[in-house]
Amino acid sequence: MPATVQPPESVTWRVHLDRTMWVGGVRSLMLQALQPMAMWGVWQNSNFREDPFGRLQRTSDFVGLGTFGSPEEVDEAAYRVREIHRSLRILNHDTGRRERLDQPELLLWVHCAEVYSFLEVARRAGLPLTGAMADRYLYEQRRSATLVGLHAEDVPGSVADMEAFFAEMRPKLRVTEEAAETVRFLMWPTVPENLRFLSPGKPGYFPFGALCYYSLPDWARAMYGALPEVPRPAVTATLRSFRLAMNSVPERLHDYAFAKPTRDMLERTRRRLAAEGYDVSRGLFGLRDPRRWPGRKALVPA
Repeated sequence: MPATVQPPESVTWRVHLDRTMWVGGVRSLMLQALQPMAMWGVWQNSNFREDPFGRLQRTSDFVGLGTFGSPEEVDEAAYRVREIHRSLRILNHDTGRRERLDQPELLLWVHCAEVYSFLEVARRAGLPLTGAMADRYLYEQRRSATLVGLHAEDVPGSVADMEAFFAEMRPKLRVTEEAAETVRFLMWPTVPENLRFLSPGKPGYFPFGALCYYSLPDWARAMYGALPEVPRPAVTATLRSFRLAMNSVPERLHDYAFAKPTRDMLERTRRRLAAEGYDVSRGLFGLRDPRRWPGRKALVPA
């Protein structure tokens, strides 16, 4: 049976349409790296050091598909991801044993670090969400957790539950050599061969990488100690400025940050929603406005 997808009236759409997702995505990678097995899984099974932008793009493509794709597209992509995860193994440096990558505790950590990063960064940057809407977002994201093989009832579905999860996880986290290198790399990535023409602009990336780092929780930055601390209000003001600037980029131009298959999927989504009665004259981004929904439905409270 095809997966259900969240409609434009959902809080998921409101969060995932916001351009602060780029900061939230990198922040989530920095946070995920603090779990040793999750970090070793990435280190041993991906080429993110050779193709960092490609990895970020593929991650954003999967999140975008899971949000905006059709049920059939979501099912197909989720099946591929589960099959890949099922085939991969991790060398546990603490025990010397090889273990499965698709362990529920690792999948849960990656999911929570990702979606809570999206939510926290968006709210701090100025996306207007009530507490009930924040809880609703995490409840809706239980569905995305099932796509990678988790059971919805095992996934935190509210801010309180998510905070309790991170409090429980903190004693299990540490900065491995790989995690420290990953954070440095995410702030100053190697430019792959196919993007060497961008090298002159590489210094301009560092402020973005640093912003992602400074958006981490206080306890995570204290563990890394990668950069000197700056006043919290300055970070918040920078996040708000980043949000305003990025949200002003026209949707068609912003779409070029995604791979072509994802751009094609977004175009199919616009056509599908138009056929369902949604006003997409201002693109998917314009659907943040309830006046563009059929019947002007209200957000469902948590």
